[in-house]
Amino acid sequence: MRVRSQSRSVPVVGVPCRAPGFTLVELMITVAVAAVLVMIAVPSFNNIINANRLTTAANGIVGALNVARMEAIKRNAGTQFCSNLAGNNNTDTLGAACGTLGGSGAVIALTNGTPATVLVSKSSAALTLPVQLSGNITAIRYTSQGLGYKATLSSSNLYSSTVATVCTTALSSNNVIVISMTTGSIVSAAAPTTGTCP
Repeated sequence: MRVRSQSRSVPVVGVPCRAPGFTLVELMITVAVAAVLVMIAVPSFNNIINANRLTTAANGIVGALNVARMEAIKRNAGTQFCSNLAGNNNTDTLGAACGTLGGSGAVIALTNGTPATVLVSKSSAALTLPVQLSGNITAIRYTSQGLGYKATLSSSNLYSSTVATVCTTALSSNNVIVISMTTGSIVSAAAPTTGTCP
């Protein structure tokens, strides 16, 4: 019968044992690397946040325009998406009601000849810097069929042009979104483009 020999570790005399943990140099290197990573990441996060604010503002205006159209169809009456400039809202019953609200994004419905405030959307009236309007919002008048016309015109042409432009000074590129209407009913926000922002 063979007996296995067990090896034993023999302590080496004169070599100190290292305690577990980090040295001060290792800790300082880790902190320095983390600081560099944070300095690189923070501007990217700011760009993402500002791009999302711009997109949210544009989507808010698109949503308010669609609410105005749906209210016109639902109520079988005229509605108006109000401009932020009172002079763009016309001087008739609906236009006068828009002028008293003093903000864009408001939707006014005409019920039995009397204007009633259906929705006051904060989509554009409550834009906070750095997101802002570039120019003024076009007032859109919807008929009971859901077709949109420019409120200041007594034209029978369906509106097909820019309704509003939102922009931000916090982004150096892709800082402008144009909201437009096609054939008086299709509202869309274009992809962000690079442009000047007042």
